[in-house]
Amino acid sequence: MDRSPGDRPSAVDQPYAPSDPPDQPPTAHAKLDQSSGNQPAGPGAAGEALAVLTSFGRRLLVLVPVYLAGAIGLSVGFVLFGLALYLGWRRVREEKERSLRVARQLLDDEERLTAKTLYMSHRELPAWVSFPDVEKAEWLNKIVAQVWPFLGQYMEKLLAETVAPAVRGSNPHLQTFTFTRVELGEKPPRIIGVRVHPGQRKDQILLDLNISYVGDVQIDVEVKKYFCKAGVKGMQTLDINWTGMTNLLDIPGLSSLSDTMIMDSIAAFLVLPNRLLVPLVPDLQDVAQLRSPLPRGIIRIHLLAAGGLSSKDKYVKGLIEGKSDPYALVRVGTQTFCSRVIDEELNPQWGETYEVMVHEVPGQEIEVEVFDKDPDKDDFLGRMKLDVGKVLQAGVMDEWFPLQSGQGQVHLRLEWLSLLPDAEKLEQVLQWNRGVSSRPEPPSAAILVVYLDRAQDLPLKKGNKEPNPMVQLSIQDVTQESKAVYNTNGPVWEEAFRFFLQDPRSQELDVQVKDDSRALTLGALTLPLARLLTAPELTLDQWFQLSSSGPNSRLYMKLVMRLLYLDSSEVRFPAVPGTPEAWDLDDEGPQTGSSVDAPPRPSHTTPDSNFGTENVLRIHVLEAQDLIAKDRFLGGLVKGKSDPYVKLKLGGRSFRSRVVQEDLNPRWNEVFEVIVTSIPGQELEVEVFDKDLDKDDFLGRCKVSLTTVLDNGFLDEWLTLEDVPSGRLHLRLERLTPRPTAAELEEVLQVNSLIQTQKSTELAAALLSVYLERAEDLPLRKGTKPPSPYATLAVGDTSHKTKTVSQTSAPVWDESASFLIRKPHFESLELQVRGEGTGALGSLSLPLSELLVADQLCLDHWFMLSNGPGQVLLRAQLGILVSQHSGVEAHSHSYSHSSSSLSEEPELWGGLPHITSPAPELRQRLTHSDSPLEAPAGPLGQVKLTVWYYSEERKLVGIVHSCRALRQNGRDPPDPYVSLLLLPDKNRGTKRKSSQKKRTLNPEFDERFEWEMPLDEALRRKLDVSVKSSSSFMSRERELLGKVQLDLAEIDLSQGAAQWYDLMDDKDKGSS
Repeated sequence: MDRSPGDRPSAVDQPYAPSDPPDQPPTAHAKLDQSSGNQPAGPGAAGEALAVLTSFGRRLLVLVPVYLAGAIGLSVGFVLFGLALYLGWRRVREEKERSLRVARQLLDDEERLTAKTLYMSHRELPAWVSFPDVEKAEWLNKIVAQVWPFLGQYMEKLLAETVAPAVRGSNPHLQTFTFTRVELGEKPPRIIGVRVHPGQRKDQILLDLNISYVGDVQIDVEVKKYFCKAGVKGMQTLDINWTGMTNLLDIPGLSSLSDTMIMDSIAAFLVLPNRLLVPLVPDLQDVAQLRSPLPRGIIRIHLLAAGGLSSKDKYVKGLIEGKSDPYALVRVGTQTFCSRVIDEELNPQWGETYEVMVHEVPGQEIEVEVFDKDPDKDDFLGRMKLDVGKVLQAGVMDEWFPLQSGQGQVHLRLEWLSLLPDAEKLEQVLQWNRGVSSRPEPPSAAILVVYLDRAQDLPLKKGNKEPNPMVQLSIQDVTQESKAVYNTNGPVWEEAFRFFLQDPRSQELDVQVKDDSRALTLGALTLPLARLLTAPELTLDQWFQLSSSGPNSRLYMKLVMRLLYLDSSEVRFPAVPGTPEAWDLDDEGPQTGSSVDAPPRPSHTTPDSNFGTENVLRIHVLEAQDLIAKDRFLGGLVKGKSDPYVKLKLGGRSFRSRVVQEDLNPRWNEVFEVIVTSIPGQELEVEVFDKDLDKDDFLGRCKVSLTTVLDNGFLDEWLTLEDVPSGRLHLRLERLTPRPTAAELEEVLQVNSLIQTQKSTELAAALLSVYLERAEDLPLRKGTKPPSPYATLAVGDTSHKTKTVSQTSAPVWDESASFLIRKPHFESLELQVRGEGTGALGSLSLPLSELLVADQLCLDHWFMLSNGPGQVLLRAQLGILVSQHSGVEAHSHSYSHSSSSLSEEPELWGGLPHITSPAPELRQRLTHSDSPLEAPAGPLGQVKLTVWYYSEERKLVGIVHSCRALRQNGRDPPDPYVSLLLLPDKNRGTKRKSSQKKRTLNPEFDERFEWEMPLDEALRRKLDVSVKSSSSFMSRERELLGKVQLDLAEIDLSQGAAQWYDLMDDKDKGSS
């Protein structure tokens, strides 16, 4: 090609290559220089000067930030920090560029480098090279190599005709999305070897394929509207390299965080227990089991200690050698755990425990990596790997394992936990776990696998739009989420979720079906895991009805529970219930046989003889008569009445009734409860006052000996008021003695709901007595100083604080407290151990439902504290308060009625032994969906009512419990409420109305209404009950969902039984 002198390249643009051999002809620019003869080298000199100026300008530009920092007045620290940040970024950048160049070189000349590395020719391995258990498959590689170009054509057609239209239709901004290049390359994957493993069952074969793929895939996409191009090119390893504005993610710290998140996301699809299921036949059974099978077992990994680690910390440019700050990473498949950092220690002791699920044996490994924690980049100290098959064979391994690629050893105790499909050994496992010192989490007693399949008939969003449903599954503080399925009210998820359970008797699975925005709830379900304990093989595989959803909304799930059992000759389970041996960590760290040889310590509490002897005194303040008038008007010329109220004092507690305005014969009908002991000389002091604006006037007093009430058990008297001319007070006192059995709890709860008045607090159903003896292994202050601990016991709003024991990690309190329990199924005992000036040392939450299934309603053993390594020894016992003088005959199992439309309420949990009763709404929902004994609801639904006449207060009492299977007229569920009217009156004096529930067909009310009238008048009345729904926010119209009319003369008002009544249309007449 001809060139003019102006086109001649300069020395800067095309310098002389010194690597050219001397015997080669000169290059083009050399020829031009020679042809020019004596022509001066002006352009070359100018280019060199320009290069020098450019280099000088770059170095000057680097100093601009330093100048700006000085001009602004920033300290030298900011300059050094910026310089360190730049150097770190540059170092990471150079390392990534170097690895990228190596990868490209290997990709360009793979065969030559491979042959050079293995010292082999380009031919195949000779026939005499073989492995006994691995079969070569060169014939299969030849087939794949021949088919590979056709697979590329298929992939190109698939992406262009199927994937691209789907992407363009997903978003209006991607309407110009196209695949401009789809090439799988010329290098197909190679199958190095095939290995066969024996399966778990006779009908199972495991093929282990060793596949090597170093591909040259190139896939380019383009969005023309936004001038955006992207692509995928095959590389031998995944190297994440950010460009453009995202180059900021290459900053040290951010780069490791982003890389870890991406790698975890990839592992969530391709690493066990995640599997890719390819059905070979249609309508395959047990798809969920194949996609997410149950694990083979659980390995409990006790990371105890390490020894002889190498020192990585250097000071004064390496002149002074320090130690290391080691921590460990434990990895099994996708499950990764990180221990805490031990500062300045070459023989660290961690004492931590982790539990991992194992799905393939052989096939998975336990990997432990030890690092030295540094501010910039953590130094590698060594690793060890162990096949889980060895743990399965040994049952329990307690060894020091040498670290590879480093020096030192790591001490592990590995336990293989088998999965049991029955609950026979649950109590044994729980007793053992109570004595196991485990941190950061308590040991698990079982696992739960939830196969989330599908849902049906979910409610629509506003505007009748299809929702994008997703599911949140929670057990205590662990929540997992499913993927979102878009634009459907019948989603199919086919996902599996796994949970570790500490005590399945008291834990619940909470399921929330929501729109993908998380703002709209499409349905909910709360399932006690205790229900699984009585199911065949601890498995439930069925439809579940959703609450707060549509009438036919339901969820299909398969729930499988398995107990974790350590079957080893090293393990000795406690022979006496509640006396587990405990692991102990002394000053020298975790012990090898810690789960076997525990030091002696008390296994039970030793309370004094007075513990648990308390009673409950129930005080009914009914009425008073002939009180003196204290109010005066017009300077005393006009005599008024009084505004009386009552004050009660007993054992340091005081209570006060409400004020009855202007009445000398007031009726209070209030109930108060107080915990009492049988100490002689105690008296109940009662005083009556007249409420005034300035100072309340005294109306009389009286006293009752507590010994008399405790001895007789019941007292119902009119007491004459002392220190006043006239007046008397009607009191009813009853002693309630706690009983250690839960057989009468449902009856007690029903009786309390009937005799409960609107003016009193909720009556107690049980008495909880707690004896806190001692604690052990409380954390030290700042790692060396013992704390000064105290404990706080609380149930609801009532709490008790113990004394403070100074300077000890094993305090002895020997204190007791008692609490009134109103709803034993739902309340819990909260224990907080704190130190003076140090904050929380540990906590314990004990659901009282565990006491309901315990022997004699009592638990007495060591309890592990959460948020710390400590333990407490306490005794908690529950006693049911049964009233013998309530005047109510409770029926909690079955009822009868002459009307054929009356539905009996079956015993909800009678067939489930050792199960704690769940929440009322859940109990009702499970009965609706599962019980074959109950009568079906009518076409308009049913309402559950209790109608009762309280003769002591001369009141007609109506309790609206709930409704079920209400009618839905529109697309959305109604907003129901209940209206009650005593016929023949239709005025506001006899009308009552419940609260309104939003968007539900099965509302729960549990509201009480009263009408003051004599019994003969009540028998002449009819109770009209209407279930209505608000039409809209702006409209005053009310939609009638159904009604029922009860003739009170045909009902036994002395029974107080809850009944289901069928709802009728407005045109239907008569009692139902």
